Amino acid sequence: MNALGDLIRGHTDMLLLSILEKEDSYGYIINKQIEEITNHEFIFSEATLYTSFKRMVEAGFLNTYWLEGDTGRKRKYYSITQLGKSYLNNQREEWLKLKKIINKVIK
Repeated sequence: MNALGDLIRGHTDMLLLSILEKEDSYGYIINKQIEEITNHEFIFSEATLYTSFKRMVEAGFLNTYWLEGDTGRKRKYYSITQLGKSYLNNQREEWLKLKKIINKVIK
């Protein structure tokens, strides 16, 4: 994995929950949104994406449900829970603190 991937790895949950805070969605679309937002500079591997989803469902940060798509194929959708929103807010606060500390050191 490249250096950018190494830096993002510890913030996977925050990134995924931030997307799901806006609306429920499924893995492929969530990953495409991240790719578009980052101007194609970052995309999660399927293994990272679905391992993270599984972990967050088990932690109570996400719920899942199935919907049938346009092609008739069922897709597993993820929705953020209240616990997930609280966790996301905490992660954002921690990120801002970390960013401030790192900026002090590297300037």
